[in-house]
This record gives sequence, structure tokens and C-alpha cells, in this order.
Amino acid sequence: MPKVRTHFFWAPIFLLIFLGASSSSLAGDKTYTGEISDSQCAFGVHSLHRSHDEMIAMGHAGSTPGDCTRYCVHNRGGRYVLETKHDVFKLDNQELAEKYAGQTVKLTGTLDPKSNVIQVKNIQILSGQ
Repeated sequence: MPKVRTHFFWAPIFLLIFLGASSSSLAGDKTYTGEISDSQCAFGVHSLHRSHDEMIAMGHAGSTPGDCTRYCVHNRGGRYVLETKHDVFKLDNQELAEKYAGQTVKLTGTLDPKSNVIQVKNIQILSGQ
């Protein structure tokens, strides 16, 4: 009889350990490559071509993509995002992203597919930048 009670005690613990390990591996970090941009330009809020070119040409947003990105975040209500070839991802760590505004980067983090927000773990400028 004591062996049966022992199995009933350990079975739920092993189940919890197994479920915790499998869910953490499903939600793992992924690496993304793209530009740290602003939501205004990346989503085409004030740009027909989803780029910084129009804002820079107007002369209000500086002379580089980094200037434009910071201008749109600080003066136009934008947020820092990662713009890849096919997608735009919101970023949870705005302070870290600001350091790389307008740069092409390799970003590591975990994407929440429901909110489209990446929990940023690391950002590195790609060589040649």
C-alpha cells in the first residue's frame, strides 16, 4: 500500500516538470534581421512607401534614417519597431531599441504571436554599419 501512495505523490510533480520544460522550449528565442525603425514610417502612417525618405525630404526629420526614427518616436507618437523584409514587429524594450535607431541589426528575442511583440534579449549591429 505505501508504494501506491508514493506513485500518486510523485506523478503530478513529474507531470508539472515535463509540461514546464516543453512549454519553455516552444516559446524559445529566435533571431531576426532588420532595421530598428519607428511605427510611423514602418506602418506607412505618414509615408506612402513605408520608408524614411519622404520625412527626410521634407526637412523636418533630420538627414538619416536614425534621425527620422528618433524624430517620429519623440515628436509624432511613434514607437520603436523592428522592420524586416516582410514584417514589422513591436518591441518591448524601447530604451534598448533607441540606441540602434535607423541601424540594420540582428535582434534576438521571444515573439508573442498574439500581440506581435518581441521580448528583446539582445541587439547587435550587423557588420558594415
